[in-house]
Amino acid sequence: VFARADHLNKINVFPVPDGDTGTNMAMTLHAVLLALDREPPVHAGALLTRIADAAIDGSRGNSGAILAQFMLGAGDKAGHLARLTVADFAQAVANGAAYARDALTQPREGTILTVLREFAREVERLAAGAVGDFRTLFARSMQRVHDTLDATRGQLEELRAANVVDAGALGFVDVLEGVQRYLETGEVGTAVAPIHRGEESMAAGLAGAAGTQRYCTECLITAGSAAALDLRHLREDLSALGASLVVSGSQRKARVHIHTDDPESVFRLAARYGEVGAQKADDMHRQQSAAHHRKDQRVAVVTDSAADIPDELVEDLGIHVVPVRIHFGTHSYLDKVTMSPPEFYVELARNPEHPKTSQPPPGDFRRMYEFLASHYQAVVSVELTSMASGTYNAAVNAATRVSKEGRPVLVVDSLNASLGLGLIVIAAAERARQGAGPEEVAAAARDAIARTSTFALLATVDYAVKGGRVPKIVKTIADLLNLSVILAAHPNGKVGLGGVLWGRRRRRERFARWV
Repeated sequence: VFARADHLNKINVFPVPDGDTGTNMAMTLHAVLLALDREPPVHAGALLTRIADAAIDGSRGNSGAILAQFMLGAGDKAGHLARLTVADFAQAVANGAAYARDALTQPREGTILTVLREFAREVERLAAGAVGDFRTLFARSMQRVHDTLDATRGQLEELRAANVVDAGALGFVDVLEGVQRYLETGEVGTAVAPIHRGEESMAAGLAGAAGTQRYCTECLITAGSAAALDLRHLREDLSALGASLVVSGSQRKARVHIHTDDPESVFRLAARYGEVGAQKADDMHRQQSAAHHRKDQRVAVVTDSAADIPDELVEDLGIHVVPVRIHFGTHSYLDKVTMSPPEFYVELARNPEHPKTSQPPPGDFRRMYEFLASHYQAVVSVELTSMASGTYNAAVNAATRVSKEGRPVLVVDSLNASLGLGLIVIAAAERARQGAGPEEVAAAARDAIARTSTFALLATVDYAVKGGRVPKIVKTIADLLNLSVILAAHPNGKVGLGGVLWGRRRRRERFARWV
């Protein structure tokens, strides 16, 4: 799967042609790989249970969630068995296929579900016959698996139009082929992350068609100490909020995947069932634009949501934005996705809890970079000043891992914040649109940094003091002398006191003159 991640992305046209199935399946399996790197249990059922738990925690996308549910079903059936016979394995696989189908509100034939079912049926048929060893079981079952996969090409209109097999189904077949190769040769592959090397074009047919809903939304729900998760009711409640719904997991922990226009409504509903974490909401319209972008643009430009770039410029220049987290007490939001700036100020005024922000986790950057590396020759990521946040370091950590697999990801410290960061990102995106290479795009960003200074006039320093950006003594002096405080991003990237205005009348005009 790691070796074929780019190809899986390029043939991904169902349920929407957003070109990320390979990335999502690879991220799901990477989480499993990390769990297997720990001391493996000698108990087969315990190993299956660990695999399932890791897959639920780390699943991404529609196919990743289905694959995780398949693993959960297999683990639930065979978790008590220290050793597996072929017959035991057949029952576990059948249970996994049933679990996967039950996780969807609207299962469709011609997808990974079809291949799961036919693999389970063939394994059950062979196990009931004379086949008693796993090498023979896999060797003889793969023909039916390949026939079923090839048949998906004609089972859905989207696949017929693009003349491709289902990407998720092919990813699962890749997993089975890896198992078969190991059973026959004892060889274990060396790739531990997606490999980006091909120049394959995105599948034709419905290429570029926009889905009805905008955000591919996911979260993890953990049950409280008292009540177990009611997955059936959760699935029923969520079904009214969007499409492509997958609820995988158990009464203890569940992963939600849904396409929706309102991610915050999904997270709020999920919070009624348990503790919500690992929220993400990928903009599928932006993903489709990237997957089908102009071929003369070689470099994708990424930033974080602290850039404050107007939506129309984000769309026009094809900028990819990783959202910062905003926390009011125990409730978390994705900046500018599940909480808009106007909504932030309303919450700021009414909520007694002072807001905190946190950098996007490295996994958010890594998923973005992995996806873009499938569709561009390189990525340039321009981030919030490293002196004000760990966002830059999170981006660097993710870029280092992705760059090892064949596509460069260059990360630039903007030394700025807010609109200053935004202007620098825009300069980089304009150069990328002209067809420049990664070094040229990064150079355009650095040139803009050298010519950019950021200032902010505060209506009040109360929140800056609470957030730790301004010392309390500054507020005391400002109130005593009736001063208006100006913050600035200094040349070293530190955000702090930049100056003051005497008095608080006509501040906007006087601030402009000061600048």
